[in-house]
Amino acid sequence: MNLTGVSVSSPSENLILVSPDDEFIGTTTKVEAHQPGGLLHRAFSVFLFTPEGHVLLHERSRLKPLWPGYWTNSCCSHPRHGESYNEAAHRRTYEELGIATPLTEIYQFEYQAHFKTVGSEHELCKVYVGCVDQETQVSPHPEEVHAWDWFHIEEVNELVAASPQVFTPWFLLEWQALRTEHTQRVQAVLKPRGPSAQH
Repeated sequence: MNLTGVSVSSPSENLILVSPDDEFIGTTTKVEAHQPGGLLHRAFSVFLFTPEGHVLLHERSRLKPLWPGYWTNSCCSHPRHGESYNEAAHRRTYEELGIATPLTEIYQFEYQAHFKTVGSEHELCKVYVGCVDQETQVSPHPEEVHAWDWFHIEEVNELVAASPQVFTPWFLLEWQALRTEHTQRVQAVLKPRGPSAQH
């Protein structure tokens, strides 16, 4: 399916409002959820790695109202009303990048960030990791992705240390957590153990 000419996001789509314990409170539009101050809602972030230690990062569309032109993880968005985190993560990875691949949930966290006086993110975010070949075809959606590339993990570490201001705030938090608290879980996804891994 070619989604290039199809809008995959709408300001009026219903997002899921929750308590800090992830209890359903109600729904609201994407625009309302991201007003200054922000309303806590469900979200997810996806990191696609290669077994050789590269990660796919993308530069957000310059048309995004929040953090336009900033670099961030492979894919990030929100479950819609009636949709699970897992369903939304797989849907959006395909819609934004044209990639369908298994994803593993690594952890969940809450954060809040403000973009100038324009709006805010206040999200209860699940972080997923997937493993793909670097030769995997990437078909970025132009409304979502301005540019993209594969970066080696150590290169990302250097970029984050030298120029953190070019990255989205959620990416910086997630990258730190993945590289410190959840290294073993990430490695388990990238390098499956057991007899099947030898074939």
